[in-house]
Amino acid sequence: MNALTAVKPTPAPVAQQYPGFSFTPSAQSPRLLELTFSAETTTQFLQQVAQWPVQALEYKSFLRFQVGKILDDLCGNQLQPLLIKTLLDRAEGALLINGEGIDHVSQAEEMVKLATAVAHLIGRSNFDAMSGQYYARFVVKNVDNSDSYLRQPHRVMELHNDGTYVEEQTDYVLMMKIDEQNMQGGNSLLLHLDDWEHLDEFFRDPLARRPMRWAAPPSKNVSKDVFHPVFDVDSLGRPVMRYIDQFVQPKDFEEGTWLSRLSDALETSKNILSIPVPVGQISAH
Repeated sequence: MNALTAVKPTPAPVAQQYPGFSFTPSAQSPRLLELTFSAETTTQFLQQVAQWPVQALEYKSFLRFQVGKILDDLCGNQLQPLLIKTLLDRAEGALLINGEGIDHVSQAEEMVKLATAVAHLIGRSNFDAMSGQYYARFVVKNVDNSDSYLRQPHRVMELHNDGTYVEEQTDYVLMMKIDEQNMQGGNSLLLHLDDWEHLDEFFRDPLARRPMRWAAPPSKNVSKDVFHPVFDVDSLGRPVMRYIDQFVQPKDFEEGTWLSRLSDALETSKNILSIPVPVGQISAH
């Protein structure tokens, strides 16, 4: 069971206004910032990219950067540096992004275009082997017979880092909710590594730096195992983590029991945030 951090009432944060969008610290956490594109910006963006269907973005990778440039130009070229600064700032590092007027499943293609623009202002997206595209789009239904927890709707998915079992470096993940029907919940659960009570204990353990084997189930379309430790350090020597409990393959008793303790320590953290992500909004972290 996840222990979720209760959100304490705080004074309403003050929005910073930029050309085409506003930027507001979230009332839920100082590490989470909310970025909202005005309805005018959203409308102008969709008009200017209407000539390219999503299929064109899938076939021509350079167009993904072009739609990003269009969005940045509409924002006075102040959007891109702000996105990069926020995601690279360890004190922050998370965004909830909203395009006013994009909030219904009938606008699914428009949602993909906006998400593509935001993502490619930050960098090139990883190839998703499961979908065969630069992004993944999938449905979570009330009945599931897949080979991982990803699409199971009736359970809380454990905390993890995306990109733990691929060879491409994954610096951030961007997620969007396109539709939601006949359900409650669906929040994103986030835990900043520096807020984890047991970080020092596990980071200093000798097993933290031992390369371990990571393997994905068949649905991921990744047949090659990868090897890396759970913990590493960034350019300033601070802890970073690459971990997902479903795909790590311990080689012995010592690794297996250590990983079990690590998973329990993550799931029982009192500093997990439960962030509502409405339809059409983007969570980037």
